[in-house]
Amino acid sequence: MSYFERLIVNMLTFISLSVLLPQMVHVQSFLTALLASFVLSILNLLIKPILTLLSLPLTILTMGLFSFLINAVMLQMTSSLVGSDNFGFSSFGASLLVAVIMSVVNLIVTDHNMRKYVK
Repeated sequence: MSYFERLIVNMLTFISLSVLLPQMVHVQSFLTALLASFVLSILNLLIKPILTLLSLPLTILTMGLFSFLINAVMLQMTSSLVGSDNFGFSSFGASLLVAVIMSVVNLIVTDHNMRKYVK
């Protein structure tokens, strides 16, 4: 999946979750969702590898479940950079739930794209 496809998938996921879970996820507009998706991609490029490396023992100890916590932290950082008035979560638990849902969505989309090339 290309970078722009991933941006669009994350943007649509943010918008969908703000409609499905309005008490937990707040997205002001499509442009805000696109900006949040872009900021998340930059944070995933720069900060996430460092956090992943530092938390490797905990990730191994929890059999990978700690990675969801790292993803939730990345979402919280995205919310603070974009601005909580425009894009945000009601609590850290909400960002953890969004991190799990986004992981599943990205897994499904990536798996669907990989099946194109396996045939």
